[in-house]
Amino acid sequence: MPGLLLQPLIRAVTYTRWLHLLVGAFVPLACAMVFPGLVDPSPSDWLLVAVVPLPLVLAAALVPSMRRAEGLQARLMLFPGPHARAGNDEDPGVSTAPAASWSDRARTGAWLVLRLEAGFALALVTNALLTLALTFAGAAAGEPGRVFPLARTTGTGMAYALLVPVPVLVLVLIAAGAGALMARAAPRLLGPSVKERLAALEKRTEQLLERNQIARELHDTLGHALTLAVVQAGAARTAGDPEFTDKALEAIEETGRAALEDLDRVLLVLRESGRPAAARPALDEASRLLDSARSSGARIDAEVTGPLERLPGPVSREAYRMLQEALTNVLRHAGPVRIGVRIAVEAARLRLEVRNPLPAPADPATVTGSAAGSGGGSGGGGGRGLRGIRERATLLGGEARAGRDGDDWLLHVDLPL
Repeated sequence: MPGLLLQPLIRAVTYTRWLHLLVGAFVPLACAMVFPGLVDPSPSDWLLVAVVPLPLVLAAALVPSMRRAEGLQARLMLFPGPHARAGNDEDPGVSTAPAASWSDRARTGAWLVLRLEAGFALALVTNALLTLALTFAGAAAGEPGRVFPLARTTGTGMAYALLVPVPVLVLVLIAAGAGALMARAAPRLLGPSVKERLAALEKRTEQLLERNQIARELHDTLGHALTLAVVQAGAARTAGDPEFTDKALEAIEETGRAALEDLDRVLLVLRESGRPAAARPALDEASRLLDSARSSGARIDAEVTGPLERLPGPVSREAYRMLQEALTNVLRHAGPVRIGVRIAVEAARLRLEVRNPLPAPADPATVTGSAAGSGGGSGGGGGRGLRGIRERATLLGGEARAGRDGDDWLLHVDLPL
């Protein structure tokens, strides 16, 4: 229990909150110098001092920037620590935005009145208790005095020295309690409005979506490049032909270079360097994907109809990633087989189909594993690749279906333009 009472003495926040409250007392004391004056004031005069500045602070609350100023002071002095600095993840729940509505102005006015009255009261208590401590010290030194109405010293003696810390300790505890109450009131009166909370939620949602998008980009780009490299290296080792090995190494080099370019593009976004990142690849660059798949030994039968260069940017870019993921899944799970690719721009729709034969052995385990990798299993469940394709299609208002089609595995994507 004694430890709990003494703890406020060693906490820096006790004194920053104390100072924050005392600053609020400057306004009524300054007004009191004009009227009614501070020469031998009566209790009714002190009450008048507390009331006179109220119209002034309520008028100040109408200024939008006043809310921002009070919010910054509250963050720095009522909640000192890393969260007081802008951009830190910890948030004490105090807004630093200017008032944007009459509700914000009303809450700011209530906060200013609370800070003024609480600060004025604490200033009076501070003055009385410190004077009492000095009175005890004077009595201990042989100079009797009094502090009306708290105490009266009629004698002298060193015994009064033992009483000097008492009013100081009481004052610190009162200041700590008042500061804690102000810290609890600050989020309610200076906290973000409903509009600000919605804006913050929207910003957080956009950040999460952006991170999810970046994760997909890295998954698609690096997964495609590594899959092609593994297939090329395995084919070169199996063939044992120096000429084929040279071609495989060249294809691995080209795929790795393209993957590095995509990785640099994503890292530019993550660094937020302010430099414009290169444009993401679009579907009119699909020939690069098809050539990479051909270099791995796959036989690509491609059919492209319609003006791909006229596709809307988001549709074209997402369709490119879907085709990349589909080809990667085929090469990863079915190997360099014959792949049929059909891309068609028809009326207001974009249709994308990727077809590949399932493994020839009738072993159910083999078929299931291949199907799951290249599209999600006959049941349409699927792994992360197919799930990502479906999510991309859904975000664009389209749909993606995958499943067995005879002896083949078929991925069909239908997107509106």
